[in-house]
Amino acid sequence: MKKTLFALPLLLAVPLMAQMPKEAPGKLDPSRITAGTYAVEPTHTLIGWTINHFGFTDYFGVFGSPTGTLKLDPAKPNASTVSIDIPVGELFTANAKLTEHLKSADFFDVNRFATAKFVSTSVTVDGTTAKIAGTLTLKGITKPVTLDAKFTGAGMNPFSKRETVGFSATTAIKRSDWSMGTGIPLVGDDVALRISVAFEKAG
Repeated sequence: MKKTLFALPLLLAVPLMAQMPKEAPGKLDPSRITAGTYAVEPTHTLIGWTINHFGFTDYFGVFGSPTGTLKLDPAKPNASTVSIDIPVGELFTANAKLTEHLKSADFFDVNRFATAKFVSTSVTVDGTTAKIAGTLTLKGITKPVTLDAKFTGAGMNPFSKRETVGFSATTAIKRSDWSMGTGIPLVGDDVALRISVAFEKAG
């Protein structure tokens, strides 16, 4: 009986494994991108941040579950637009007490400012990379930010059955510019951001 119970998950997985694609559906091939409006696929999109702690180590955290839209046309890549909403309450770190402190009025003040927002103002494409200038609104303060973006893949998602494009991006900001100067200089003012985002075509 015990052997049967242990084998059951494997038996159930066999049909699913047989249906799995033989290779990754996304490819680093811009010709796969089609024009249209795409929506952020939140379960596979992350916004990570890194900040120095006490001059000893770098500390990492993540925002999850963003939403937003991307409008693009491969024939007119510089006319692309992107808008991303970031639910700051979805902040995650490896320490529960730190996470709650970051959500407090000392930092993100999530009870008053539940969402941060990035909106592009211009896109300059160079091959598979781009400079995306825009504004970041955080805690009710709007400042300019420029993302260094890179195309990472396109193709058909075999599960959602939607055309999907992926990008990564990096930038750096000063948290004091958004009224989050608590702890400076013991905790760094400079914050490195790293973004990995998947967009699915609306339809």
